[in-house]
Amino acid sequence: MDNRVIAVIMGVVEGFTEFIPVSSTGHLILFGQLLGFVGEKATSFEIVIQLGAILSVVALYHERFSALIPRKTVFSHARRSVLVGWSGLLRIGIATLPVLGVGFLGRHVIKERLFTPFTVTCALAVGGVAILLAERFVAGRRTNSLDTVTFKQALGVGIFQILSLWPGTSRSAATIVGGMLLGLDRKSAAEFSFLVAVPVMLVATGYELVKMGAQLSDAEVDLLLYGFIVSFVVAMISVKVFIQLLNKWTLVPFAWYRILAAPVFYFLTRTTGF
Repeated sequence: MDNRVIAVIMGVVEGFTEFIPVSSTGHLILFGQLLGFVGEKATSFEIVIQLGAILSVVALYHERFSALIPRKTVFSHARRSVLVGWSGLLRIGIATLPVLGVGFLGRHVIKERLFTPFTVTCALAVGGVAILLAERFVAGRRTNSLDTVTFKQALGVGIFQILSLWPGTSRSAATIVGGMLLGLDRKSAAEFSFLVAVPVMLVATGYELVKMGAQLSDAEVDLLLYGFIVSFVVAMISVKVFIQLLNKWTLVPFAWYRILAAPVFYFLTRTTGF
């Protein structure tokens, strides 16, 4: 299969799965194996095309990110929110630092020990069960909105985000479920998950780009551009649809998808020699 077609397919998978609680890493590993797109550079490619998904969130939530810029004058519509200026930046930072620190210290172990069919499958299945339990636990509880997120909630989401370092767990699942358990309503937990994803993913993709550096050929740069553009467009659509669904649904359908997909994922990756 043409490498450009593979890049487009991987971009679609990344964009569609990055911000919903089903594990983009697990799906990228699966599709990479099925397409024969494997190896160190393939892994780096999968990380770098996340940049497209990141920028889609920045584009969709540009007013939120603009409000985080410290300024003397606060616009009237932002005065009722804690996610403005230094107050907002501090909350985003608190939710980001735990995973960055643990991820940096454990990066070699994660790549060497946790990228296996068994570990990813376990994370998919256990994550699905965790979502079901979380939905039952939070049913009927009083919640608060994104604009009133506390420092304690931000730190708690940051700690939950550490779980996403285990491939197959899903960063969005860990942070959304964490936010819900800590008192955020479902939609606010999802949107806070999007916001805290940006610094984490920027660091991860930036690290990979610096590491790859001059090793990239012109053909490989072209493939990254294909994947980047496709993941950007698809992620914008995915995020919009996901937020609309959360106004009507719980996370239960995503949980059952994970549980049912886990054995399929394991079987397909094992039979392809992963």
